[in-house]
Amino acid sequence: MTTLSESGQAGFTAVADQPYSYVRSELSEPDWRRYPGWAAVTESDWRDPQWQRAHSIKNIGQLRAVVGELLDERFYADLADDQQQQATMSMLLPPQMLNTIAPHVIPGRRSLTEAFYADPIRRYMLPVLSDREPTWGSHPYAERDSLHESDMWVVEGLTHRYPTKVLAEMLSTCPQYCGHCTRMDLIGNSTPTVSKSKLTLRPADRQDRILDYLRSTPTVRDVVVSGGDVANVPWPRLESFVMQLLDIDTIRDIRLATKALAALPQHWLQSNVVEGVNRVSHIAAARGVNLALHTHINHVQSVTPLVAEAARALLGAGLRDVRNQGVLMRGVNATADDLLDLCFALQGEANILPYYFYMCDMIPNSEHWRTPLWQAQQLQLSIMGYLPGFATPRIVCDVPFVGKRWVHQVARYDRNLGISYWNKNYRTVLDGADSDVLNRVYPFYDPIDSLPASGQAWWREARDCASDTEASAG
Repeated sequence: MTTLSESGQAGFTAVADQPYSYVRSELSEPDWRRYPGWAAVTESDWRDPQWQRAHSIKNIGQLRAVVGELLDERFYADLADDQQQQATMSMLLPPQMLNTIAPHVIPGRRSLTEAFYADPIRRYMLPVLSDREPTWGSHPYAERDSLHESDMWVVEGLTHRYPTKVLAEMLSTCPQYCGHCTRMDLIGNSTPTVSKSKLTLRPADRQDRILDYLRSTPTVRDVVVSGGDVANVPWPRLESFVMQLLDIDTIRDIRLATKALAALPQHWLQSNVVEGVNRVSHIAAARGVNLALHTHINHVQSVTPLVAEAARALLGAGLRDVRNQGVLMRGVNATADDLLDLCFALQGEANILPYYFYMCDMIPNSEHWRTPLWQAQQLQLSIMGYLPGFATPRIVCDVPFVGKRWVHQVARYDRNLGISYWNKNYRTVLDGADSDVLNRVYPFYDPIDSLPASGQAWWREARDCASDTEASAG
């Protein structure tokens, strides 16, 4: 809308009713003393990573000790039912993470129970049975290792999935366990419903074999150092591993993967860690290697002043970038407002670059989180034009046997049945000499409860036929 100013100059009046309105919001740290169990916790304790780890919530009894009667019995019962019947991940929340659930609720003025049930971070960090999709809790094609990462291990813990990139799984633990973890087959403790796979080699032996492979495979230029979470690797051991990666001339990118930047920023603020990052960052820069940290933040409530302080400390120590890879989930962040609020907080307030949002992977018991492809495509379009181009995240589908694809790169899409088909342009280590692998299409599946009635009926019939076949065979 063009207007004429008092000086006679042509100008522009901002459009008032944009679909999303940006308003800068300063970050705030929720007051942990609102909970009875933390009423006497000092700021010095709160900033202590050892205190955070020692007081992490591992079971319902410990949650009760913090929150007490502020949560109704029905919530505790709902949580216990999920732990026994559906959870693929054991419970583990550092105080920092728990404190970002229902952060603005003042107990006594509003029901904490209802706020907990509605809270986006609670939905994936403390899932309850009533969250789950009752009819299609797991997709028929869900798999424990849905991306077949362990099938592509060239040595234990080293997934060589892409032509020039590898994933090095240093360990199988994290400071926190997300309910939707894509590596639920390996990470964390076994649950009543999932007996976890195990890494068998000693950590030193596994690292030696990983390094030997990388030294002998010059086509690899990019290493994601992950797990689990590298915040659980003692810093001297992690620094030694990174230094040995830097000695391999063909490696040009190293990415350290940690959700703990948001869940346990206190770890990354330790002086010995910041000093260690400074040492490896300066050597990386001198050798022309890009060293970055990748984190996993799904909602704006997780972006607090401590998180921003940790990110800036790491950047100040010499990391090239701190980047965020979130996961798109229903009930958590699957609206344009949610994604943009998060991205502006990351980019504008914490110096964390929005990078990816993955569609939630097809692991068991995850259907209530997963979004259909068409919704992911709509969200990608909805967030365009608000953020700087370099800080506009790509929404991607991680297709089994293919890899990450932007959601609009789908080759074909049957919305009625919720089946999308994708192409690949390289071979994985599973493909061998298969000459036709680049000409095939590979399927991915929408959550069945998101389909139209006719599509849901088709899947019910397919399920019933499969059950009849199994019964006949038995």
